[in-house]
Amino acid sequence: MSSQYFQNLQVYQLSEKLADEIWKIVEKWNLFAKETIGKEIVRAADSIGANIAEGVGRGSYQDNRRFIRIARGSLNELDIG
Repeated sequence: MSSQYFQNLQVYQLSEKLADEIWKIVEKWNLFAKETIGKEIVRAADSIGANIAEGVGRGSYQDNRRFIRIARGSLNELDIG
């Protein structure tokens, strides 16, 4: 399995699009909003794709499953569902 396999996953691609959109939205906020909740939202959005990639890279089903759960937690942190 290639180390770039995760980039072909639709869920990874969607997570990257979501993170890009979140960045664009937060960039338009005033300084106070950016420095408080904005940073937290951006971190959560960025962490979704990062955890998917890390889980795939770990090489075991159990590790992948654990990182997917962490990614799901980051998505839930955004509360966009």
